[in-house]
Amino acid sequence: MKKSFTKAAQLDELITHYFNQADQHTQEQANTKKVSAASAKKDKAQPWMPTLTGLTLHLGFSSKQDFEEYESNGKFADRLKRARLQIETFYEKKLHTQYTSGAIFALKSLGWNERPETKPNEPSDTMKIEVIITGPKLASSENEVTL
Repeated sequence: MKKSFTKAAQLDELITHYFNQADQHTQEQANTKKVSAASAKKDKAQPWMPTLTGLTLHLGFSSKQDFEEYESNGKFADRLKRARLQIETFYEKKLHTQYTSGAIFALKSLGWNERPETKPNEPSDTMKIEVIITGPKLASSENEVTL
């Protein structure tokens, strides 16, 4: 696993740089006044959005599995978890637009679920039944029956 950082400050700088790219792209679009209709359509159709895979590559990981492993057990795991939340925020905001199917798909792949999971302490719709056998031992054949 090759990473582009060894210190927390380096990681913070890389994460900040990655997310600043989205801000720069948005500002460039706002500052461009004379744009051809074709390029304006292209920019509208494919704005730069931060993605988990993009962040993984930007930080120097060679696979999403390496990123997720470091996020679970790495020295700076809390910083990667916050970065993941920032990416989820972008997709969550897309849920309030007209076209949400891509955002829904992305959020599901990031672990979101349509139905909330029941927690261990919450009552569920199932009932636990315990069978208690009392009385004499049951006979396994007619030979064991005595009158």
